[in-house]
Amino acid sequence: MDRGDHDERPQHVNRSDQLGPAELVQARDVHGGVHFHASGHPAGEPPRQLPADIRHFVNRRAELADLDGLLTGESLVVITGTAGVGKTALALRWAHRVRHRFPDGQLYLNLKGYDPAAPTPPEQALDRFLRALGVRPAEIPADADERAALLRSRLADRRMLLLLDNAASAGQVRPLLPGTAGPLVIVTSRDRLSGLVARDGGRRLTLGILPESDAIELLASVTVQYRADDTPEQFRELALLCARLPLALRIAAERAVGRPFMPLSELIQDLRDESGLWDALSTGDDTEAEAVRTVFAWSYRALPEAAARLFRLLGLHPTPVFGAAAAEALLGAGAGQRVRHLLDVLVGAHLLEQSGPDRFQLHDLLRAYAIDQVRHEETAADRATALRRLLSWYLHTADAALGALAPFSRTVVLSEPVDAAPPSFPGGAEADLWFATERENLVAATVLAGQSGMAEICWQLAAVLRGAYMHQNAFDDWLVTGSAGLAAARAIGDRYGEAEVLESLGKAHFQARGLTKAEEFHVAALNIRREIGNRFGEGVSTNALGLLGLRHRRLDAAADHFQKALDLFRSLDDRRWQALILGNLGETLYELARLDDAAEHLRQAIAVQEEIGDTAQEGNSRFFLSMALRELGMTAEALRSIESALAIAHAARNQVWLAHWLVEHARVLCALGRPADALDPLRRAAVIQRKVGDRSREAMALDCTGETYRDLGQPEEAVGFHLQAARTHRALNDPWNLALALTHLATALTDLGRTDDARPHLTEALTSLAPLSDPRATALETHLRAALTR
Repeated sequence: MDRGDHDERPQHVNRSDQLGPAELVQARDVHGGVHFHASGHPAGEPPRQLPADIRHFVNRRAELADLDGLLTGESLVVITGTAGVGKTALALRWAHRVRHRFPDGQLYLNLKGYDPAAPTPPEQALDRFLRALGVRPAEIPADADERAALLRSRLADRRMLLLLDNAASAGQVRPLLPGTAGPLVIVTSRDRLSGLVARDGGRRLTLGILPESDAIELLASVTVQYRADDTPEQFRELALLCARLPLALRIAAERAVGRPFMPLSELIQDLRDESGLWDALSTGDDTEAEAVRTVFAWSYRALPEAAARLFRLLGLHPTPVFGAAAAEALLGAGAGQRVRHLLDVLVGAHLLEQSGPDRFQLHDLLRAYAIDQVRHEETAADRATALRRLLSWYLHTADAALGALAPFSRTVVLSEPVDAAPPSFPGGAEADLWFATERENLVAATVLAGQSGMAEICWQLAAVLRGAYMHQNAFDDWLVTGSAGLAAARAIGDRYGEAEVLESLGKAHFQARGLTKAEEFHVAALNIRREIGNRFGEGVSTNALGLLGLRHRRLDAAADHFQKALDLFRSLDDRRWQALILGNLGETLYELARLDDAAEHLRQAIAVQEEIGDTAQEGNSRFFLSMALRELGMTAEALRSIESALAIAHAARNQVWLAHWLVEHARVLCALGRPADALDPLRRAAVIQRKVGDRSREAMALDCTGETYRDLGQPEEAVGFHLQAARTHRALNDPWNLALALTHLATALTDLGRTDDARPHLTEALTSLAPLSDPRATALETHLRAALTR
């Protein structure tokens, strides 16, 4: 690769000064590596995820004292007890009291161990925690054991508090445990979790029902400002009916607050009547559960009909957490502002929690009760209609968000909204926030649509989410929704939908570097699209196969695929896709060393992309145009091209684009005889790639850094950078970039007079090139053989 000729070399540059003290790239000798030194904490504020403390918390002084006593010697505490006894309330009260002891942050996750739906799987919990700790999506391993190891690394020697709420089993918790004594983990569960105590050294605290005096105090503290003349004896009787369980007591107290002029004796009699009805229907085996169920029914039947219907319809929602718009979709057209009032009624009755701005949550016991009520009080047809409204709302809102986030992302033609039109999003930031907020609901909605016989919604939602997931590297969610969508499309024989979801799964595996599976899915999608005459889809799948050829460095095959795709899109007069394919062809021609042809294709692509406003693709085309122009010796024009690309990345605030394109900027600066100026963009590129977890591009930045130090006459500095780049490319099984890095490493060693050390690297580079036969690979092979004969 032509790097330019320089008669004069700049003076020796102190690398530490260039790279800065905060995140220093440090080169070792040939036996070492390259390391990033930072503070040990991810960028940004430590996570503060604890939900709000519980109002009207009463006593539990002995239990709080026991927990205080564990602060100095324990790293795992298990709080167990029956449903509704106040395990979460106690854990939250204590966590808020001691959070100042954990300055590195607090993590919280509801593991949904007793939710009517499935508990949160450990790999999903690991994903959530890793993201909260600053790990970028692309850096999160696919393997659950690797995720657990990464979490242990992130938590090591840090004073953090982890609250794992509602655990189902020790197996669900164990992968989330730290490997060192610094963090403290609190687990709540109805199960005794004996395995965590026996095997993992946890200390168990078993929470019983409230003492009678505390139960009375809780009732009085909630009602004192709203009612007069209630007696301790009446509170005692009400507490007995609630089995002295905090959840039931709070609901009963809110019922009393809502009827300030009704004598408490009448409310107690209502509850006795409800209890009698339930006693006749129950087995009598679980007094506490029956008491909770009785209080639920008593409070539910006192609701206005509209609020009661909303409560039971919430039992259809696929998860316990939702926003007001989803509740409105369940109720149907015309709910409007009324739904806000109804949600306030449910929150006021303590049948629903407001967990944040426009976020509501059902306790798992209340959710189970809502599911039971909707099954008994709504007809099958009404349940199906409400569920279809909800799932349609998620589908069309996701489509609207994608339109704001990635306006050029191709989406399928959707079925009409079942009810009201979806909301609009002012811009990409709001859309991105919505996707992040509704992430779990979107996965659950897709799966539920398939399970509920709403196959069309299922595969369409999977296809729409493809456009969001491809920008997030959300591989777990992508594969779950894609698998559900594929099964749904096949179940109804929808070949168009099947091809759309096959394409989605192909993209997921491609981005996850599962190239064999990616090819299988893309070939299957292409075959279906040819079969049904979907020429647009055929062009998309053919382009995907071209990208696979490019990734495998089967360059002639890639060029053939791209040319076929280009012909298809020209026949369809689709200018956006024509420009995109021209850009892909330009990249392929560059790799084939056909530089003039590459520049011509890329200029054609840029002209269209500028005109239609496809800035993302324009930036990528300008990046590759710079590469071609630089090798043609047109360095001034190359600099203008790459600076235009960088301006696009800065305007979009896209760090991924910026990091990738900064390396080419550095190469152009070197070609202009300014290698000292190239070090800063390379440092920035390497740091960003490390943060986003793109190991391949990080290695490219490090390798280019080594080349730059050689240009500066400092081969001793270059060796470590090339060595680390080679290690990464070797681990990623990337033969072309491995051969380049090894060649650069051998050159640096030769410059140092260490020719014997260089020879093994030259030999390995030759071996790496063996499967490749394109012009660049052939030219490099010739160079390596010549070097070995010297």
